Amino acid sequence: MSHSSASPGASGAEAKVSTINEAVIRIAGNSQDGIQAIGGFLARLAGRTEQEVMTFMTIPSTISGGPSIFQVRMGSGEVLSAGDEADVLLAFYQHSYEGHITSLRKGGIVVYDSDHVEPKAEWKETYNHVGVPISSLTIEAIGGTAKDKGKNLYALGLLARMFDLNLTKLEALITERFTGKDHSVVTNALAAFHAGNSYSVGQVIETFRFQEARHRSSQQVVMNGNEALAYGIIAAGVRFGAAYPITPWSDVMEILRRELPKYGGTFVQCEDEIAAISMANGASFAGRVAVTGSSGPGISLKMEALGWAVMAEMPLVVINVQRGGPSTGLPTQVEQSDLNLACFGSHGDAPRVVLAPSDVEDCFYTAIEAVNIARTYNVPVFVLSDQAIATRIEAFPVPDLEKVCQDITPDFTPVAEYKPYDLSTSNGVSHRVVAGTRILNGRYPVATGLEHDEMGHPTGSPKLHMQMTAKRRRKLQALADTLPVPKVYGPPEGNVLLVGWGSTRGPIQEAVDRARAAGDSVSALHLKHLNPLPPGLDNIFSGFNMVRVVEMNDEGLYGFGQLAGLLRARYCDPKITGINKTDGLTFKVREILERARADVTAGMRKL
Repeated sequence: MSHSSASPGASGAEAKVSTINEAVIRIAGNSQDGIQAIGGFLARLAGRTEQEVMTFMTIPSTISGGPSIFQVRMGSGEVLSAGDEADVLLAFYQHSYEGHITSLRKGGIVVYDSDHVEPKAEWKETYNHVGVPISSLTIEAIGGTAKDKGKNLYALGLLARMFDLNLTKLEALITERFTGKDHSVVTNALAAFHAGNSYSVGQVIETFRFQEARHRSSQQVVMNGNEALAYGIIAAGVRFGAAYPITPWSDVMEILRRELPKYGGTFVQCEDEIAAISMANGASFAGRVAVTGSSGPGISLKMEALGWAVMAEMPLVVINVQRGGPSTGLPTQVEQSDLNLACFGSHGDAPRVVLAPSDVEDCFYTAIEAVNIARTYNVPVFVLSDQAIATRIEAFPVPDLEKVCQDITPDFTPVAEYKPYDLSTSNGVSHRVVAGTRILNGRYPVATGLEHDEMGHPTGSPKLHMQMTAKRRRKLQALADTLPVPKVYGPPEGNVLLVGWGSTRGPIQEAVDRARAAGDSVSALHLKHLNPLPPGLDNIFSGFNMVRVVEMNDEGLYGFGQLAGLLRARYCDPKITGINKTDGLTFKVREILERARADVTAGMRKL
């Protein structure tokens, strides 16, 4: 939180107003306290005031709830990560205070509920402490019947006063949040908010005001990654989905279940994961490019039926919102450990496409790209999101819906003849005719999970199996030829190249910015297309002394993670190694820099 100017308060005495570029606010409490709601209000306000915003949250994996945080980084300039250190900590309980006080930068501000928190003397010199009896003042504002239901909004009012936030827009957000509930709920919510906003903290800390946001040419939409995936699927023209609930995928399913019927579509919550992908396969066979999804454990269950989709060459989109594993693992924490599962999970040679969006906006457009690839090449397409993107809130320009929305209604125009697995095509892609289309020569094909001839009839021919296996492979090779060469962030040559995928992009790029500002030769490359890989990577890698793949999975038996393993296998380049972690948390910028600099130092010692 950098101050660019300051002015005395209206009274001309202690209170002052400082102009800032950005702020990182961490809210710590229990999941039952509605701290995610506070963060959500702040993030959506940032979007409506044309600010950049990025959030990060942790929630307990137990149904009974427990300690939780929500971190918001908002500002007038570009925001690439949720922030390494907080400028302000809002702590509701003693465990919130003690567990997160060190997440503050030195000189940062901790606002704590003095009804539940006793500050530690050793931290009072390092951090600015502001005690507010949040719980008791909330009861005073709205009465004792809702004592634990309003303190989050009281705290939001405190933050709104501290940062001179737009009260009118916050009031509108609160009203929208409780639309459909009893009028007294909205009344109490606003009463708690205004009570917090009326509490004067000016005697102990200054008020902060964000610089005016840079002008944007378009309006912003504010949502999280799961919402962006769901609406991207709808915009792409998908009108059928089937799935089973699991954290953190379930929000995508709930949105599609609610929204698809509005567009003439259907979403089915099935009895299990196998039924879900089987139903999606059937819908795709019937002409509707279908979507199914899950998280790691559910994706494992889908694998056999996914093999059928590969063999039958069905256009199918499978969304995997990754979480920590194996087994039940870390249901509410992040990991990028399902890449090998996505690329190679099925038995046999079962090639499929794997894409990984890098932020919330990219989730929307990647969903559309996945549908179009599935339709063009008649293949299953994985979209590898993760828990960090799923729950992260960001603001981005409103999509041009007239341009991106598409109608993929099946075409039943009669055809003269049809070979669904035509071997004469050079790229392995056969023209697809929807089941139910009239075929004038009367020769109708079949679809089966057995190996087949060009008409789909089962065969055990060694020659045909080799030809069909090559056909399925050539489709992905043909797709690879069309992919764009990724752009290097920073100079195209140098000492260290940081390679990432998925939600690591922002922290990696911020690490590059900091490193280059310090005089280090560091660039970055982010990969969206993971299987097949895009062309030209070998030429990019040749321009750097070290290639470090930053990913949230284990370094494995040989010192590199899953994407690094794919790249080493593809390019046989020993300078490709990993920067890995498996703590269930997103990468901090300093973690990437510390590991990269340690690798550079170690490399110099070897020389």
